[in-house]
Amino acid sequence: MHFALTDEQELIRRTVREFAEKEIAPRARHVDETGEFPTETFAKMGQLGLMGLPFPEEYGGAGADSISTAIAIEEVARVCGSTAIAYAAHMGLGSAPIAMFGNSEQKRRFLGPAARGEYLGAFGLTEPHAGSDAGATRTTATLEGNEWVVNGQKMWITNAPVAGHLIVTAVTDRDRGKKGISSIIIPGGVKGLSFGKPELKMGLRGSVTTAVMLESVRVPKENLLGERGKGFVQFLQVLDGGRVGIAAMSIGLAQGAYEAAVHYAREREAFGKPIGAHQSVANMIADMDVALETARLYVYKAAWLKDQGKPYSREAAIAKLYASEVSEKVCRDTIQVFGGYGYSQEFPVERMYRDTRLLTIGEGTSEILRGVIAQSVLGIR
Repeated sequence: MHFALTDEQELIRRTVREFAEKEIAPRARHVDETGEFPTETFAKMGQLGLMGLPFPEEYGGAGADSISTAIAIEEVARVCGSTAIAYAAHMGLGSAPIAMFGNSEQKRRFLGPAARGEYLGAFGLTEPHAGSDAGATRTTATLEGNEWVVNGQKMWITNAPVAGHLIVTAVTDRDRGKKGISSIIIPGGVKGLSFGKPELKMGLRGSVTTAVMLESVRVPKENLLGERGKGFVQFLQVLDGGRVGIAAMSIGLAQGAYEAAVHYAREREAFGKPIGAHQSVANMIADMDVALETARLYVYKAAWLKDQGKPYSREAAIAKLYASEVSEKVCRDTIQVFGGYGYSQEFPVERMYRDTRLLTIGEGTSEILRGVIAQSVLGIR
């Protein structure tokens, strides 16, 4: 077994970390406080070749592996959760389905611009009545002549108003249940496509999250992504990759909090010595280190399995479940290390705690993931 990163992976880490510290970190507080989407940041990330990191070079990507992609998301999240969630959603949900299931024309038309950073992609799965139970989708797509007519509503969709395209799941064959769900590519700006007000969220406030309304939206029949009726199977595969991305984001937020806790424990004094010299604080730091290192190894394992073309649904679920819960505890304990200062917006750890709270919910709640893992172990539903 080989645990060292390759030279290319190390280069990507250094490159993204340098960019994140120079371009993203200084604006992180502003983005959180104002809810202002960091458009300029993503334009610069596109110029650096980061927006299409895992996609083929022929379609504007960098051809990097899944571990490199996880590392990039991790490094962005280390300084700004809002930027990281938009970045992860763009690659893992808004663009990956086209890379996985699209034909050459769809890849040229939609994946290319997204990979080059000309715009962001988005993925519409969740509905008011279909969250964890995604098979209960009510959005419909009816084929009329050479066009799909799409009607329905999606909820909690990251990047939706700023996306150049939106992939939505819709019922195309009502009497076939889950086998009647398909994926349709909706170009941005098409007639009948509208968005709700940006959600007022606990954290990740600089990412744009809205409802999506589709009222008799017409798109060419060629915008069907993959085979008709395969949408449910497709999004299960897409979510596996997305879970690795969210797990990587969890690691990044935890790493940022952990580094802040270590620095503060060395500098802050109480009772005549650094607070890190007190066993109660030292034990918290040690527990953070153990959990963070363990979670990172498993996230990279899941990404490695994906690169090898091996089954990784169980590993993606474990990585996302464990990393997200580790991140929440690390960020919580960091605030405890800071004491009253940790509760203040003067320090970024307060923001990190709010930002990481979503990660045990999105891309499969911890409860759903435990069910996925248990099913893989027991072989029963």
